[in-house]
Amino acid sequence: MRVGWAFTGAVAATGLALGGLGLVIARRLTAPASGRKYDLTIRGVDHTRERPIVVLDRSQRTATPGDYCLIVENGGWVRLSPEVEDRGPQLVGREVVGELWPGVAAGQRASWSGIYFQTPADAGLQSTDVEIQTDVGPAPAWLVTSRDAPSPTWAIHIHGLGSTRAGTLRGVQVASEAGLTSLVVTYRNDGEGPSVGTGRSDLGAAEVDDVRAAVRFARENGARSVILFGWSMGGAIALQLAADPKLRGIVAGVVLESPVLDWVSTIKANCARSGLPAQTGVLAMPWLNFRPLARMTGLINPVVLRRFDWIARVDELTVPTLILHGTLDTSSPFESSTRLRELRPDIVDLEAFDADHTMSWNSDCERWRAGLSAWLASLAAAR
Repeated sequence: MRVGWAFTGAVAATGLALGGLGLVIARRLTAPASGRKYDLTIRGVDHTRERPIVVLDRSQRTATPGDYCLIVENGGWVRLSPEVEDRGPQLVGREVVGELWPGVAAGQRASWSGIYFQTPADAGLQSTDVEIQTDVGPAPAWLVTSRDAPSPTWAIHIHGLGSTRAGTLRGVQVASEAGLTSLVVTYRNDGEGPSVGTGRSDLGAAEVDDVRAAVRFARENGARSVILFGWSMGGAIALQLAADPKLRGIVAGVVLESPVLDWVSTIKANCARSGLPAQTGVLAMPWLNFRPLARMTGLINPVVLRRFDWIARVDELTVPTLILHGTLDTSSPFESSTRLRELRPDIVDLEAFDADHTMSWNSDCERWRAGLSAWLASLAAAR
């Protein structure tokens, strides 16, 4: 009998521990927007050449060729050239593109980022600040008009979880060159949009309403149709709108960069990225799916994860879709994009890059831009 009670107690304790881990994962996933993690140290700035060279510790990130940016803890933005200079076994050098931010020096902390442009002006774009009226308050947005005649098709750019609207400017450049008017949006609890409840992310379940308001704004200001550009979780938002019967005939196409096509596989991938067994991600599901547990997570409403499984919902997709995705993505599995392409080759195109999450542009800027430009041109020609 004592052995039986001991066994029962051990099982109960194990269940509580696993439940607690699931709560931790759910809370980290939906955590309110916070500041960047400055996990790099600038080891030196070499001014002996024509262009300054920033010296950094050698790592997989810093030694990867491509167009990347250092965001310095003092507020500086340093764009880096694609080439990597060998500075010995422990260090690399990256040449600065453009002007070096004043005050950048050895010893400062910095964050490695694929966000290459801080503002539309940095990307060579002319923009106007506008506000989208959502059900939870005004959401700031950038309106980027084409240099040509007003476009009847607008591009709406949707950033991902933990990122900012500045991250989408890599795609806004191409949309502008294609003659499209662009609306670069924010949404609730992203750090720039309206603050709601505890400030936690609803993983696209509620944020979609704010982007729907952006579609309405575009329609009220001359757009006859829209192309949705979704980055990471922004892709999950874009697909919800593309599948909305009320927007049929309005959404003309979808562009997805490193999209979340299934939150379950994405959560598992992020657990593995954090050093946990991938299957521990399953423990977070009840804390997101069921109302009483979701409230304990800090969410106002549960997130019904099956609504975000676009492999299961593939038959609901009806508009041309371009996916740009890195094969090395450790956050949103590349395999999901491959599967979507296999299931819907009639409307889904996939461009693969040797890149991590949302870094496809950075890994091969020219090919990324060329692929997107060609797809936009074919979409326009088909309409």
